[in-house]
Amino acid sequence: MQFGLYAPIPMATAGSPEVAQAAEQALSPLPAGQRDGQFEHGLDLLLAADKAGFDLALFAERHLGNDIAAWVMASAIASRLDHIRALVAVHPGLWDPVMTAKLAASLDRICPGRMAINIVNGWFDEEFRMFGGTVLDGEARYRRAEEFIAILRGLWTQESFSLAGEHYQIEDARLLLKPASPTPPEIYSVSSGERGRDFIAETCDWWFVNFPKEAESSDEALRGIEAAIADMNQRCARTGRKVRYGLNPFVAIGASPEAALESAAARIFEVEPNGDKRKIERRMLPATRAGCMGTPAQVQKQLRRFEAMGLELILCKMIPTVANVRLIAAEIVQPMKA
Repeated sequence: MQFGLYAPIPMATAGSPEVAQAAEQALSPLPAGQRDGQFEHGLDLLLAADKAGFDLALFAERHLGNDIAAWVMASAIASRLDHIRALVAVHPGLWDPVMTAKLAASLDRICPGRMAINIVNGWFDEEFRMFGGTVLDGEARYRRAEEFIAILRGLWTQESFSLAGEHYQIEDARLLLKPASPTPPEIYSVSSGERGRDFIAETCDWWFVNFPKEAESSDEALRGIEAAIADMNQRCARTGRKVRYGLNPFVAIGASPEAALESAAARIFEVEPNGDKRKIERRMLPATRAGCMGTPAQVQKQLRRFEAMGLELILCKMIPTVANVRLIAAEIVQPMKA
């Protein structure tokens, strides 16, 4: 099993005083000679994770937010890492696919061979309009994403590539810088619904399985995840493809599941007393139902259940501190890899 974590930025993590302070200071110039605290903390945390045995870091993206841009964070930090794969969030409809292919090839050569792309179809209409894009609904958003991915893969693997699509038209496009390895960067995504799941089965390499919204307990969540994997396996069988599975549970260590959750929540609201509690709870609560909280033995047991179901990647939501990364690595990641 592989283990990942989120690069600590305001839109994706909570509970870090460094990130909370950087978010408050985002609209002000920095003191002379001082680097952004969001970047400094991200570098420290991911260097610790790299040494401790983590395999992947997701650089999420909120264009209309106080996060440092994902491509910038990933490029500045991933070049310093020896093992972790950099998973960069990309929104089709905001990014040009040919430019994205060049950026990805560049980062893949710097890493080297350890970058991937997380396709985010997007929903935030104001953000898309402000940054020159368009949110599409329903079938159209998936057709656009499929064309986007086809262009990436075509440019990464062919001398020149053309596509006369519904959303993109390119003719004899060339990429004079190829990815680091013959196997091109992998494509990750999360999608739900019938058309979204078909998009995953037909196009993507990895699927972040959705948490069942109606689940009220970890056992219900487990059954829902198991059913989702079985459904995706059937879809993949029809396409002749294979998709690998990831999950993003909240991981916390404590004397019991209740104590671990209480401690994590207290930490978040202590660090971000002025934060939107409903927003923070929405970010945390679905992931806590995965049942990956409690003693190390309890967390490992639940993760082994996920592993038996076919999950290969655990993208940990956690309190983003260096100490917590080292603790989870020592008590969970390293024992499960031994």
